[in-house]
Amino acid sequence: MSENTFDQTLDVKGQKCPKPMLKTKKALAKMEPGQTLLVLATDPHTVRDLSQFADQTGNKMLSSCENDGIYEILMQRKSES
Repeated sequence: MSENTFDQTLDVKGQKCPKPMLKTKKALAKMEPGQTLLVLATDPHTVRDLSQFADQTGNKMLSSCENDGIYEILMQRKSES
């Protein structure tokens, strides 16, 4: 994911559902609108959970990929309305 830039990284490797999603929610809440967060996770359910979280909250999942069992998910804090 080196072609993308991001503002912060959240390492939730080794943590199981629902912790990665809850920690992502908390981290995004502290960020400025439009900033991006790279989430590093090992639980394969994290991609699905964060996709659903984005759909429900207005935050965006910009991309996700898996490399050697580590899921890299790029999230963007929703813009102010």
